[in-house]
Order: sequence, then structure tokens, then C-alpha cells
Amino acid sequence: MKISTFMCCNPENPNSDCVHFFCLTPQERRRAFEANLEKIGLQLETEDKSDSKDQKTYFLKIHAPWDVLATYADVLKIKVPFRESDIPHGQDVPLEWLSRPFRLPDDIIRPQLVLKTGIKRLLSNGTFNAAFPLHDVRYADSKSERYNLYKHWARFLCFYKEQPLNLIRKYYGEKIGIYFAWLGFYTEMLFFAAIMGLICFTYGVLSYDDNISSKEICDPEIGGSIVMCPLCDKKCPFWKLNSTCLSSWQSHLFDNEGTVFFAIFMGIWVTLFLEFWKRRQARLEYQWDLVDFEEEQQQLQIRPEFEIKCTKRRINKITQVEPYLPFSSKCARFSLSATTVLLWISLIVACIIGVIAYRLAVYAAFASIIKDPLRKIQLVGRFITPQLATSVTASCINFAIIMILNFFYEKVAVWITDMEIPKTHLEYENKLTMKMFLFQFVNYYSSCFYVAFFKGKFVGYPGAYSYMLGNLTKLRNEECDPGGFLSKNLFSKGRHNPENHYSRWEQDYVLQNFSQLGLFYEYLEMVIQFGFITLFVASFPLAPLLALFNNILEIRVDAWKFTTQFRRPVASKARNIGAWQEILNAVAILSVVTNAFIMAFTSDMIPRMVYLYVLSKDRSMSGYVNSSLSIYNISQIHPQNMPEERWYDNSTTTCRYRDYRNPPGHQREYDHNMQFWHILAAKMAFIIIMEHVVFVVKFFVAWMIPDVPSDVKARIKRERYLIQEYLHNYEVERLKMQLSASFITEPCSEMTLTSDKQEMLSECL
Repeated sequence: MKISTFMCCNPENPNSDCVHFFCLTPQERRRAFEANLEKIGLQLETEDKSDSKDQKTYFLKIHAPWDVLATYADVLKIKVPFRESDIPHGQDVPLEWLSRPFRLPDDIIRPQLVLKTGIKRLLSNGTFNAAFPLHDVRYADSKSERYNLYKHWARFLCFYKEQPLNLIRKYYGEKIGIYFAWLGFYTEMLFFAAIMGLICFTYGVLSYDDNISSKEICDPEIGGSIVMCPLCDKKCPFWKLNSTCLSSWQSHLFDNEGTVFFAIFMGIWVTLFLEFWKRRQARLEYQWDLVDFEEEQQQLQIRPEFEIKCTKRRINKITQVEPYLPFSSKCARFSLSATTVLLWISLIVACIIGVIAYRLAVYAAFASIIKDPLRKIQLVGRFITPQLATSVTASCINFAIIMILNFFYEKVAVWITDMEIPKTHLEYENKLTMKMFLFQFVNYYSSCFYVAFFKGKFVGYPGAYSYMLGNLTKLRNEECDPGGFLSKNLFSKGRHNPENHYSRWEQDYVLQNFSQLGLFYEYLEMVIQFGFITLFVASFPLAPLLALFNNILEIRVDAWKFTTQFRRPVASKARNIGAWQEILNAVAILSVVTNAFIMAFTSDMIPRMVYLYVLSKDRSMSGYVNSSLSIYNISQIHPQNMPEERWYDNSTTTCRYRDYRNPPGHQREYDHNMQFWHILAAKMAFIIIMEHVVFVVKFFVAWMIPDVPSDVKARIKRERYLIQEYLHNYEVERLKMQLSASFITEPCSEMTLTSDKQEMLSECL
């Protein structure tokens, strides 16, 4: 059996870094490298460039015979079983017959493993153009691992089937296998969150007719008689409360009594997801022989870029001599990197402020066009309100800004990470991960944080409105309505149809290269989604359901890309998902806080509960709308705030606004009333109680669920015991053989047993 790896090289490559690689030309470096490969027993075969499609590219085929693989398996201490385990496998799922429709054939789930190795050297300095292991055959050819992956994994019709994780690990390596294991487990757990979110939304639909507040808003006698104060200066007119009838009904679907229970459930769900993933991860570590794999091994593998750029050397106790980056240079590079990250985050904040200013200015412009707020604009055969037109255009602009900043920052993040010159690949990935996630966190979530925690919170009241950036902009802060994202690259860019090429290695060469950061972007996409469904799930309970549908498609699309569109990546080991685990833990803790504040300060649940249990005389929601609106004397409105055209009846002397303040003529006119302080106290109490309840449950659940399953612990201990027993028996047999040889060579009558030999003989016998 031979394992093949292919490298393509171009002798006309101008990238010759002669100084840093023993003063050799690229051709000489290639010849020296190939000679070293042959010395260790690898078999090389070079294809004539005239046989390639472009007639310029050489293809060097590298074969690893079995004896070479066995030798290096021993050097790398790759473990193989010497005895079948005598501990029965634990059952993860009871009633196995229920899961039978979702399972794959046993030979796909548990394939026979073989050793595979690859080559990663001399690519960074241009000695070789590419190096990659070959796919076994075309994905459409039967009786191959690639075909099995395509048939049982990469097709969308298999969306309800389990993933062949062992086959993925065998074909692509543990690092890619652990990603798909995590993605599959995350999707499985989303099913429970989606069910609860759907139940919460269904409750909102079923309680639609019991929504007294919306009925009062829509009632012509109640909401139609309430005149609301203008929403902007001069251009915005007075308006009737019943114009928000539709939005109040829509708000009830997502903001109801069931939402608080769903927010608490999601806080517990996040903990269960992370804890159960640790258990699944521990099981995979055992099954994939990664228990004794140490990440420190990767820290000894210095990046070629580090060796090239760091010319200074120092003594290392482990590796003897190693290149290093001086401390002064490291500090300077880190300072420049941190400054660049802060600059780009500031740019995001500035763009968000610009979008908010746009919303305020455009709303005022629409209001100047539409004098009657009950009128609507006819656009493309449909009628839209100024609020909807403003929100849609602002959302489009915000989306464009997010995409543009994301495009440029990806390049900037890679540049500043390269500029820091990380020593190892693991350090490089961790640094880039933290930079990218910090930027993406601010880029994607800043608008959500504005809507959840700032919009409508610092408005003021008709006598003392608050303005954006003080009085510089003359734009009043945006008010909330009194009545109450996902881009996906489904298909990769393909260069050609590889089936048009006549050689196996060229068919793989024209496929896309799966870069070192390929998995990084896959993780980043999913973690950003995880943030959306946990940080702001209280405002949209259907988010887990939409994420579930997306992930079902995501798994199969990623599988299709790996199987048909990418070169076969060089296999690499990984025990876990790396830095993403800590990021998920941080998001999980932050989600409890954000959802508690959303329920307290953005939702109307607390004011409704205070009114129902404290202020309502008949313990009903009748009169809540009137209670939630304060009164202002129109004659006291400042001229700069007064609408240019007054369409309302001249007999109307007051207008209403959303706040809890004393009415005109009160001793403390327009100050916050007692209802405001009751509601504020209830909000603070709710935040404290919800956070403590969820955190206590989270920590209790985390304490109750061990990170490593008991059967896995038992199997690990049993294997270590068997290894010790095997080594002990081996030493005993060796001593027996030595003693037997001693008896044969020395006659019993003449042989004198020393004390050491007597002890050994007694132990052996």
C-alpha cells in the first residue's frame, strides 16, 4: 500500500529567496529537498510538463511505502490497539430503534483507519507552488471513501441522517472532524431551543385576542381620540395613537408573558449546550486517540515565516537553538496592532452614529412630505409608512457598511497578525481569532445593542427634548413606537470543471485550495450566529428556529464544498475547538445579562405587570394604555418644536407622550411620578432576580454534569491498566528467558545464585 502526495512546481517562479535558504535558487532548493525525501525512503515520480494542461507546470508525485509509514508511526508514537476493550460501550441514546432511520451503515460510521501523511514545507518562499494529498478517486466513482462521503454526507437529501464523523476524521483529519462534530452537535441542540421558541411564538398568536392593550390602541373611541405629541421638530405633525394599531399587534407576538420564561430557558440551554459539548468532545478525544495528545507539541513547530523574518538566535533548553523576536520589537508591533484594532472599532462606532443620524434626518424629511401621518406612500404598488421606509433604507445602508468594513478588516486583521510575526501556527490562529471576533462582535452587534438599549431611552419630553450630540445636529433622539440578517455563501467560486482534465493530479490541482484559515471562517460564521440567538433571543424567539434551518443547510453545503470543490486538506490533529470554546463561554455569560436588560428595559412586560398587580383596581389590563402615556400642554411647547402645520382640532389643548411624568398643573409639573419609580424598582429587581436565578442554575448544572462521561473515564483507566499489565508481563517473560539461559549455560551443581538472582527467580516462579 502506498500513500500519495503531489506537489506542483514551476521552474520559472520568480520568487527566489536565496539569502534565507542556504543561498540556493528555487531549482536547487527543490533538488535538495527531493534528495532528502528519497533518503528517507519516499518514492518520487516527476511528470513531464508537456503532459500538463498548461504545458508549464511540473507535477512531482510522492509515494510513501508502508515501511516508511510504519517507521514514522513509531517515531511519532502513533497508538494502535493491541487488545480489544473488554468494557461494554455505553449507550448515548436509549431506545436505539427510534434513532435507526437517522443512522448510516456501520462500515461508514466505523471505517478502518490507515495512516496518512503530507508535506507542508517550502511553500511560503515559493520553492513549490502547491502541495496537497490527492483525493482517492472522483467523487462520483463508487467504492471509495470520497464517494461514500458524497453519497452519505454531502447530499442535501441526507439532512436527517447523522454525520459519518469517523470517516470524516479518517479522510480529512481530526481538526476538520472536530469542527463538523461541533457543528452537528450545535444543530442538534438548536432543535430544543427552536421548539421552545416556537411554543413562545405560538402562545403570542393564541393570546392574540386577549391583548387588551392593542385593542385599546386600535379602538377609535380610545386610541383614535388620543392625540400624540410630534416625533420631530417642525416637520412632524401631531398624530393619533390608533395609527400604531398594526405594530402593537405585531409587537405582542414577540413581547408577551411567555418571553420571560423563554429567556430564562435560553440561559439554561446555553449552559447545557456547552457542558454536553464537553462530554461529546471528551468521547471523541478517546475514540480518536487524542487523550494523550498535547497542544504543546504544536508549540514546538515554528512557522516558516517566523524563521525567515527573525534572524536573531538564542539558546532554548528544548530545541537548543531557535530564532526569536526581540522584546522591544514585539512591544512595538503589539502597540501598532492594538492601535489599528481600536481605530477600526472606532470607525464602526462612527458609522453606526452616521446611520442613526440618517434615520433621524430621513424621518424628518418624510414627515415634511407627508403632512397627515395617517397617509401612506404608494411605492411599487404597495403602501408604506414613513417609519417603514426609514427603517428599510437605514437597514440597507447599515448592511452595506457591515459588508464593506468586514471585507477590508479581514485583510487588515491578517496584515497586522502577520506583522506581529507569531511564532507558531497555534499562536497565529489564536491571535487572528481574537482580533476577528472582537471586530465582528462590534460590527454585527452594535446596531442590535443600539435598538435594544439606547433607542427611545434618552428622548426627553416635549418641554426638554434630548438631541443627538447635544444641540449640534438639531436631530431629536429616536423614539420607540408606543404600540410596542444572514448572508450565506452557498457555493464556492470554481475555476474550471475538473473533470475536463485528463490526469488525476491535475483534476485536484484546479480545485480550490483549502487554506490554513479555512476552518477559521467557518467557525467565525457559526459563532456570530450563536451570538445572535443567545444575546438577543428575548426580542425574537424564532431566531433559534431560523438558525436550525440555516445549519441543516450549512452542514450539507460545507460537506459538498469539502467533497467536490476543495483539494484534500493535509490532515492535522486537534483535541478541541480551541479559542472558540472560551469565546462561546464568554458569549453565554454575556447573554444572561443582555436578555435580562432586554426584558427589563426594552420589553413592556415589567410596566404591564406593575400596572396589573399594583395600579389596576380590578386586576385587569383595561386602562393600561392611558396609564402609560403622560400629558403635556400644547401651549407650552417651544416654537422650535411646534409643527409647521396644525391639522388637529383647535379644541385640543394637550398631547400625549410615552413616559411616566406628572401632568400640567401638578405641584411638581412634568417630574417623574410614583409609577415611574415603581416600574424602575421592579425592573432593577427583575434584573437581579433573573440573573441570580439563571447563574445559580447554570453553575449548578455545570457542577452536576461532569466534563468527561463515566464510561470514558473507565475505559481510559482500563487501557492504562492493561498497558501497565502488558509491560509488567513483558518484563517478567524477559527475566524468565534470561534466567533460563543462565541455567542452561551453567550446570546446576556449579552455579551459585546471587541474592539478586534468587529474588528474580522467586518472583518469576
